[in-house]
Amino acid sequence: MEYESSSSIWDGVYYYPHLFGGLMLTAALLGLSTSYFGGLGFSSLPYMLSDLGIFHKKKCQKKRIRVYMDGCFDLMHYGHANALRQAKALGDELVVGVVSDEEIVANKGPPVLSMEERLALVSGLKWVDEVIANAPYAITEKFMNSLFNEHKIDYIIHGDDPCLLPDGTDAYALAKKAGRYKQIKRTEGVSSTDIVGRILSSLKDKKACENHDDSSSLPGIALKGSQSNSAHISQFLPTSRRIVQFSNGKGPGPNARVVYIDGAFDLFHAGHVEILRSARQLGDFLLVGIHTDQIVSEHRGKGHPIMHLHERSLSVLACRYVDEVIIGAPWEVTKDMVTTFNITLVVHGTVAENNSLLAGEPDPYAVPKSMRIFRMLDSPKTITTTSVAQRIVANHEAYLKRNAKKAENEKKYYAEKVYVSGD
Repeated sequence: MEYESSSSIWDGVYYYPHLFGGLMLTAALLGLSTSYFGGLGFSSLPYMLSDLGIFHKKKCQKKRIRVYMDGCFDLMHYGHANALRQAKALGDELVVGVVSDEEIVANKGPPVLSMEERLALVSGLKWVDEVIANAPYAITEKFMNSLFNEHKIDYIIHGDDPCLLPDGTDAYALAKKAGRYKQIKRTEGVSSTDIVGRILSSLKDKKACENHDDSSSLPGIALKGSQSNSAHISQFLPTSRRIVQFSNGKGPGPNARVVYIDGAFDLFHAGHVEILRSARQLGDFLLVGIHTDQIVSEHRGKGHPIMHLHERSLSVLACRYVDEVIIGAPWEVTKDMVTTFNITLVVHGTVAENNSLLAGEPDPYAVPKSMRIFRMLDSPKTITTTSVAQRIVANHEAYLKRNAKKAENEKKYYAEKVYVSGD
């Protein structure tokens, strides 16, 4: 039972004088001296009276602010993660609405990832407390009332970039009118539209260089209308502050069981989330090695990775199951690495990209295998970076059309962009 201080007894005297007088009179009738109460001391008196259910004064509990942010979260990237991180900073509990497939098709075009995959990605972020599936693209009055009354939402959050409906109206107009809207700063240098553009461009460039080779893991088709890869170079400017914002800031304890898993983690997807969850369950601390751009390119070919090292590192750091990352991990797990990071177990998923480009090279896990600390981990999902890219290629005409429309909106946003504090 909690009390602020012994002064709570005087609060009782002030607010309940008749009740307190009755207690004193009862004590007198029972032959107890009123000094009996004084002899107990103020520190013990509230505990005695609390047994009678009187003058029980709890600590004032500050109301927990619940904030809501929605989105499509298609091709989840560090920009989505940073938006949700900023939203969480505006309250105590973050509720996230994931827009339905049907609403995305009606307002933006076909989604790349299914609802199940998008839910897994959003739920896997360290800043998310609750998720609402099949949220509407626009905040209708009915849905807004549901947020306020059923989900106890205090504020609705969105980025500083405009979110317009097909008719040109603001999707958050009602929330703004209700005075329950707050704005965050959009993360620079990335968007789902940009990523789709990178994929289409990289595949076009790859096709131009390898049109004589049918061994590519991606369908060999001409991607008419897509720009060269140079038009989709990442504009992200990584800073040490951003990495700190995403980091847990804590190392493993002296006796912690440290689990290590490495990979490219390109186009961070639901398969990554689930394998990281499985790996984390095997120990107390999950350390993830993120391979360099050069290593990924050597093993997967031209056009890879889609996301560069710092972008991939932030996506992994945002996952709730990850404790720490090695930014630019070596291909081989060495004895020195095992000793330096006190690694107890090295794991690798059963589902991975085809790394046949460097077939015959030494086993990167030879050392942990010789130390009997290596384990193959069943991958919960079969999705890979390549399979995600294949979806875009298979529907490239629809995505080219979608990107052309979105690109104009983004061009306008950057042309009119002004500084927004925060983040």
